[in-house]
Amino acid sequence: MSFTIHGIGVSGGIAIGRAHLLTHTQLEVEHYDIAEADIEQEKERFDHAIGTARSELAALVEHIPENAPPEFEGFLNLHLMILGDSTLSEVPKTLIETQRCNAEWALTQQAEELLAQFDRMEDAYLRERKADVVQVVERVLKALMGQPRAIPAPRHPEEDSILVAHDLSPADVILFKQHRYASFITDLGGVTSHTAILARSLGIPSIVALHHARQLIHENELLIVDGTHGVVIVNPDANVLAEFHLRQEQWQLELEKLKRLRSTRAATLDGTRIELHANIELPEDVEQARGNSAAGIGLFRSEFLFLNRREIPSEDEQFEAYRKVAMEMAPLPVTVRTLDLGADKNWNGASERSPNPALGLRAIRLCLAEPRMFHAQLRAILRASHYGKIKILVPMLSTAHELNQTLHLLDEARHSLDQDGIPYDREIPVGGMIEVPAAALSLPTFTRRLDFLSIGTNDLIQYTLAIDRTDDSVAHLYDPLHPAVLQLVAHVIRSGQKAGRPVAVCGEMAGDVRLTRILLGFGLRQFSMHPAHLLSVKQQILRTDLEEVTQLANKMLKSDDPERLLALLERMNA
Repeated sequence: MSFTIHGIGVSGGIAIGRAHLLTHTQLEVEHYDIAEADIEQEKERFDHAIGTARSELAALVEHIPENAPPEFEGFLNLHLMILGDSTLSEVPKTLIETQRCNAEWALTQQAEELLAQFDRMEDAYLRERKADVVQVVERVLKALMGQPRAIPAPRHPEEDSILVAHDLSPADVILFKQHRYASFITDLGGVTSHTAILARSLGIPSIVALHHARQLIHENELLIVDGTHGVVIVNPDANVLAEFHLRQEQWQLELEKLKRLRSTRAATLDGTRIELHANIELPEDVEQARGNSAAGIGLFRSEFLFLNRREIPSEDEQFEAYRKVAMEMAPLPVTVRTLDLGADKNWNGASERSPNPALGLRAIRLCLAEPRMFHAQLRAILRASHYGKIKILVPMLSTAHELNQTLHLLDEARHSLDQDGIPYDREIPVGGMIEVPAAALSLPTFTRRLDFLSIGTNDLIQYTLAIDRTDDSVAHLYDPLHPAVLQLVAHVIRSGQKAGRPVAVCGEMAGDVRLTRILLGFGLRQFSMHPAHLLSVKQQILRTDLEEVTQLANKMLKSDDPERLLALLERMNA
């Protein structure tokens, strides 16, 4: 029987092959008491399991394939960092001693406490780091229980096989790459999970958040995975199979054509120059950005330095990361966004749960509440500006008071560097992210004192429509084509430019080729997106008649009819 399953496509393309199921069973952990005389032995058994898990991860690092993306090593090192954190490697031994329980039970109890903290996080990227903790704990449990985890070779090596799993860790994906799998699909995951990032880096058609695929699909069933549209077709009939074989060939041809655009200047048909920048999360992402001819880094998310650790990174550690990116991208610009975390991220062990994290102490609000931490980051960014063309981007600004405080703290950081005799770019541009409707509707407050603006469409849409896009029950209402969203985005672009301030879009809208021409019609001249989307967006720009799309975009702004908006969008992209 043929049927379809819908999930979140995290890496485009089409794969056709036989299903190969990765067994995933929740480890059953027994709870039993330990005699006082055996407590030290039980603690040693736990230490041995930690050592085994560490050796397995270290071995994976040593055997990363030569053609693997640089992210692989970073994600494996993250798992090693989690494994070495005392909350997992030491606290369970205290529980063994105080509760006189077995090592497996002590570890799971401590893990549940950590995972509960992740569940309270508002930021989607950080909340999905919960999966990394789960995967590390699972690896240690299997070492304790003598159950090593491995990705098996395909049962049909002569065909393209598709791995079907409940979840995959970054380490699993590395093992996955060593075999001949054409794709993977998982029940869990999200667009910002490490597995999704790796999938995009590899160009593997992949779908996550399918919920029940592992239960519904049987071993060896024929699957079609459409990573572009987030659809899995199980046991397709001959006509559907033939159609997707044709689509697969066309997709491969398009990829080859896109590669030819790397050296082509991004410009519309009338010669208007468009800047295409890349969003990155790790310094290693620079390689892919440069490989796809990014004109700069439009968004360097600095949060990665603060994740999965008990202590905040030092100023020197941050400086080295920012300097590395600045030097590798020089002379192209690098926009570093200041820390964009929430108060419930527990980075220093002192944060309390917010009643409503999305509207609570996060991003610039958190930085202003923690001036010493913010001071260290600003000094690190300023120091790195001596080695390249760096810009500072401040997230989630909503009031003049926040802007005044931010600029005051920046001046203090400058003054402290002057006192220390440390060089920095004294003309470093400072910009603000427009992702709160209040900021979009009071732009003069920000254009008077900032050098540039960047629209964070993900949060702007979320806040404008009052929709939590991570909530499955309302995620379908998350709509970049909602008339209110289009009005706000166009207003920010046009008002910013009228005030003489460059405006970029760095949210998901920037990398969606369906929306490229709408943004051009609104007047956008700088896009920033995941490096994997740069060439497809460039192709759309090269085919664009700017005068025509501007007229159609203006018509869209005058309409509040969803059907008419879709019709105009189709006409624009015809």
